[in-house]
Amino acid sequence: MQFSEINNISNIQNIELLAKQVVEGFITGMHKSPFHGFSVEFAEHRLYNKGESTRHIDWKMYAKTDKLFTKRYEEETNLRCHIIIDNSGSMHYPEIKKITNEKINKIGFAAIGSAVLLEILKRQRDAFGLSIYSNENEYFAPPKGNEKHRRMLLHQLENLLINKSNKQTNTYKALHQIAEKIHRRSLIFLFTDMFQEGTPNEELFSALRHLKYNKHEVVLFHTYDAKLEINFEFDERPKKFVDIETGDEINLFADSVKINYQKEVKKYFNALKLKCMQYKIAYVPVDINEGYDKVLTTYLIHRNRFL
Repeated sequence: MQFSEINNISNIQNIELLAKQVVEGFITGMHKSPFHGFSVEFAEHRLYNKGESTRHIDWKMYAKTDKLFTKRYEEETNLRCHIIIDNSGSMHYPEIKKITNEKINKIGFAAIGSAVLLEILKRQRDAFGLSIYSNENEYFAPPKGNEKHRRMLLHQLENLLINKSNKQTNTYKALHQIAEKIHRRSLIFLFTDMFQEGTPNEELFSALRHLKYNKHEVVLFHTYDAKLEINFEFDERPKKFVDIETGDEINLFADSVKINYQKEVKKYFNALKLKCMQYKIAYVPVDINEGYDKVLTTYLIHRNRFL
């Protein structure tokens, strides 16, 4: 997906504008509007009353009858959605000085992807909440549907873009605490790179299962940079690799470990996918270099299933 020129995400207005552009581009790029059948369903025609908005006039009906009719709609039950973002040090990889259309890291993708979700949730008249965590819960806002609430959440997302973090991850503890706060049935989106220091998989998935309590539906956006974290595209010179969260260092030639590294990464990804299938958690791998279409499509599909 191509974006217009926005060279620096430095304030709420810019992240909001970019989110709008992404959503508009997504809608334009589809042959059929994704909104049909999601937020409203067509019910019947009625005669147009002078002075009303012309937005819902059925022009095909006018061509046939020479009379103005508008389409009436029946609104569906609104959705409650909660977005959770991992703000640990590993999510701030790769380290970049300025987020641009061409250069983005994992936390930037998660923040802008969440802003994109807020934009489409607003258009669908759904309620939206937000949680941010690292080694502790940093922010929690329950789902609401008003504009003031949305702008407050955008402010939190903008802060993620300008404030670096080197904190370790405690997904296990944080998700349990967040799950305790989400009382009403919700569609939950979790952005995380799934890097967790010292926590066994069973404990991590115990926390993910806790999120499904009270009939919540959970979507895991496994966020990664495929170029560096999967394909391991580094040059042939020796490099020092530093763990952002622990500070551990290792010196090596990337090519000397590339094949074995890729095997282990593939094995890990497959294990995550199978584990999510086992616990009925939607597993969606998202490469930060491929735009936000997969995020939006996933939302629309799960919204339709959820209601």
